[in-house]
Amino acid sequence: MGMMTVKSVLAGMLALQMVMAASAEAAPRPADDPANSTASSVVTPDMMKRPVPDKFKRRLVRLSTSEQPGTIIIDTNNKFLYLVEGNNRATRYGVGVGREGFGWSGVVKIGRKEEWPSWRPPEEMRVREARRGHMLPVVQPGGIDNPLGARAMYLYKGNQDTIFRIHGTNQPWSIGLNLSSGCIRMNNKDVEDLYARAPIGTKVIVVGPGNKQGDVSYDDRGIDILRTIFGG
Repeated sequence: MGMMTVKSVLAGMLALQMVMAASAEAAPRPADDPANSTASSVVTPDMMKRPVPDKFKRRLVRLSTSEQPGTIIIDTNNKFLYLVEGNNRATRYGVGVGREGFGWSGVVKIGRKEEWPSWRPPEEMRVREARRGHMLPVVQPGGIDNPLGARAMYLYKGNQDTIFRIHGTNQPWSIGLNLSSGCIRMNNKDVEDLYARAPIGTKVIVVGPGNKQGDVSYDDRGIDILRTIFGG
């Protein structure tokens, strides 16, 4: 068998595997999967052992949208963040989002960025957690144990900090769940990748409760198989 024929067969097998994986992603989740719930505010030991579904791994996808390249679209219902690349292409990342009562929507921008950020929980969060017997620090230095993970992108409305961030996490099992206080969580490798590609000023559209983001058109057409195999 010639070298080109072997390469063609291998490429075909890989393409078939990816099509099967894409079909598996579209399958409904079991009813007892925590990702089906928007009220996952109580973390259990079993939840912390949860393997993150493959669908939330970083993917090159075909995305039809009228938004400009470089725009970030966050679909809080499906727990996906898209970095629009143009020509019906995007990079899709799995995210964790706000639990019930902490979801939000709107059009914001990246106003500031920080590597291995320190964490300053808002006063209302410290008061709320203190009522539960959980005392939060005023400031926690950056590091592997910091809830903001390896990178943070601070979301602004105009010149005003919204207090929401796109950030890494020291709880990678939480990707795909509704557990945060409104911030967008990514695993550390993914947030490092996005951080390097999204400059200050990047437009961020958060599609979520209240429809405050207005009209936004986007259609996820699944894995970009050819680009995944051959690059480009």
